[in-house]
Amino acid sequence: MIIRDVLPPPPPPPFWHRLNSFFAFPFQLRPLAYGLLLSFCSLLFEGVFFLPDALALVIIEIGIMLAASRYSFKIIALGARGIRDSADFGRESSDEWTYLPWKLFAITMVQAFLIGWLGWYSPILGTVGLFVMSFTFPAAVIVLVQSGSFFQAMNPGHVMDTMRIIGWPYALLCFFLFLLSSGAQVALALVLPMFDGRIVLPIANFAFIYFGWVMASLLGYVMFQHHDAFGFDAAPGSELDGGAPADRRTPEQVAAQRTDAEVAQLITEGDLATALGTAYEAQRTAASDDLAAQRRYHRVLAMMPEKKDTMLDQARRFIPLLMRRDMASEALKVFKVCREREKTFSLDDPAMVIAMARAEWRNGDAHATLALLSGFDKRFRGHEAIPQAYELAVRALVQGLGRADMAQPILTTMEARYPNSEQTQEVRWLLRPTPAAQ
Repeated sequence: MIIRDVLPPPPPPPFWHRLNSFFAFPFQLRPLAYGLLLSFCSLLFEGVFFLPDALALVIIEIGIMLAASRYSFKIIALGARGIRDSADFGRESSDEWTYLPWKLFAITMVQAFLIGWLGWYSPILGTVGLFVMSFTFPAAVIVLVQSGSFFQAMNPGHVMDTMRIIGWPYALLCFFLFLLSSGAQVALALVLPMFDGRIVLPIANFAFIYFGWVMASLLGYVMFQHHDAFGFDAAPGSELDGGAPADRRTPEQVAAQRTDAEVAQLITEGDLATALGTAYEAQRTAASDDLAAQRRYHRVLAMMPEKKDTMLDQARRFIPLLMRRDMASEALKVFKVCREREKTFSLDDPAMVIAMARAEWRNGDAHATLALLSGFDKRFRGHEAIPQAYELAVRALVQGLGRADMAQPILTTMEARYPNSEQTQEVRWLLRPTPAAQ
């Protein structure tokens, strides 16, 4: 009995073991009633007497799509916290869900424009772009639900972090979502020949609503599987397989969350000094690689301008810890906070500077990449990583900003100091004369 009490509860089963529950979700009483109501609203177009029937139908269908999409995001957001029973949805609400369909529409439009441009420039690139964006789209939706931010959902760094957290099952998730996205068309092809007249409209609407909510239920469950890694807690009363309480926290996680709550309460009461003392003591007694303790301490320090020097000193330990955990996006945020407080802030580890600069370059921010690499050869004089810094700076200038003229002096320096290095050869290729230039 003692051993059974000490062992943590089993984790949620993989999502492919729960497919039946996702298909069953839209048939729960509340979503079923709501889905049928939305579906039959399409028959109201004739009642809009002041508009042509076709225009009225289009407007009503857009409204149905918008309402169904908002409910989809609610399913994902609450499913991510372990709430799978629609009867519990009523006590959970967020204004952010209202705007997520519009943000997702904007993301879709931007991606469609990029794919169209790539297809115009090169059909092969268009095909590759369509595959990449289709593959990363579920991760972008997860980021959008988690952050509520259009820009974070469009950020390749955040999308890649999400895919990394889910791991190899992400490919299987995309496969199931692809099948589900085709499910409505298959169902309609089988069912519609048995009906005719206006009833076809509600049937078609319900088919698309049903499969959309199945996909939302699946995405929410995948987020719930990894809610610790995504940084949010399971809702009280949520359940794992077999009805076990959804509390998979280790004793260390329980203690960390208790300290988080204590510090948050002190901050709410305006007692920043005590909050800082609590956060400091927690990180002092924790292991040096305790991410939660270091994150908490940094956040309190960032609220106290008079503790700037302490924050900068702590960040020089915190940022490498984040980078070692493959959390480059958060590391860059911490770095930028420090740069806002102190423009000369920098890291002492050249390898870490290179790693962060590469992360910024992967995010597509050439200016931030160059800012990190500025003065690298002088700060780390004689270091073996200098050719790598030069090469990355040239890439940012040439491929990011189109300033080959500014990169030419770097090549001259590299040819003088590192004539036979691999990086020098790469920079020569980047700055090779093109037919247009000739």
